[in-house]
Amino acid sequence: MATKPVGLWKGHDGLATLVQSLLAEYPFTGRVFVFRAKRADRMKTLFWNGSGLVFAIGLERMATV
Repeated sequence: MATKPVGLWKGHDGLATLVQSLLAEYPFTGRVFVFRAKRADRMKTLFWNGSGLVFAIGLERMATV
């Protein structure tokens, strides 16, 4: 998981570049990489499924009390 927020406007190529440069990992291993937005209410996951990079967008509804 990336510990610093990233711009979620990046596509799978941009996120793969971040995996290599910031996390010093190879994005084509099958590991799941998680990125979060600055407000921490959105996230993207990136993983290699054997034939291509797949990324999923998640939106977490934050509950306020």
